[in-house]
Amino acid sequence: MATDTLGVLVVGAHPDDCDLKAGGVACKYADDGHDVLFLSMTDGSAGHHELDGEELVRRRREEGIASAAVAGIEFELSDVPDGKLQPSLENRERLIERIREFGPDLVITHRPNDYHPDHRYTAQLVRDAAYMVAVPNVCPETAALESNPVFAYMSDTFDRPNPFSPDVVVDIDDTVERKFEMLDCHDSQMYEWLPYVEGTIDEVPDDPDERFRWLRNGGLPHVRALSDVAGRYRDGLVERYGPDGTDVQYAEAFEASEYGKPLTEDEAARLFPF
Repeated sequence: MATDTLGVLVVGAHPDDCDLKAGGVACKYADDGHDVLFLSMTDGSAGHHELDGEELVRRRREEGIASAAVAGIEFELSDVPDGKLQPSLENRERLIERIREFGPDLVITHRPNDYHPDHRYTAQLVRDAAYMVAVPNVCPETAALESNPVFAYMSDTFDRPNPFSPDVVVDIDDTVERKFEMLDCHDSQMYEWLPYVEGTIDEVPDDPDERFRWLRNGGLPHVRALSDVAGRYRDGLVERYGPDGTDVQYAEAFEASEYGKPLTEDEAARLFPF
């Protein structure tokens, strides 16, 4: 990629994870001509109460591709069964090779303390790949990166053993509608599986336009929580945008990992040019 073009790799455990926590910035990167890849570490085959197997994998792959098209980015789905991801050497090496092939400046993923084992192990695999991506004798068949990228975590609300502490908070008010359109593409999750898990599936409208409004207006706790990020990290928005930060309604926040390249002030300005 061109020297002025950023490569941003967002690694989620499941096909909709990246959209929920980084869909807004993905749209901003793509709009500015940067290269973005959403990578799902599992095939999503456990995330439904009625469908399973290849039928569900096919559907979730199609949903991920449709969502990526809304943002103008790329999407890839792993063949690891949903719910069975392990932080194995084999999976680590596969991830190292994929990171090297894409050549990112920034890698974003889950934090390692999370309720879902796939989320935790995705975080561990990404952290284990950090530094190793720049070691030539590790996975020598794929050329090593010249330097370690910046690695960062998506926001969450887990407090133990330590709460999320953002280094960068980004205003996404200008792309939030597209973020909701991205989530709308994941209909097997937003309108079927998650409402089933939460006991609200009878509340989901049948009409596509009505159910999108239901989603947009916070029909799901997962989506309702998106509006809390700006308020939770208001100080970071004011620090970044000045007085305008007080009016931001939707934001996405990221915490740098110590395992990657240091996120200096200059590097943060380069990697988050919004």
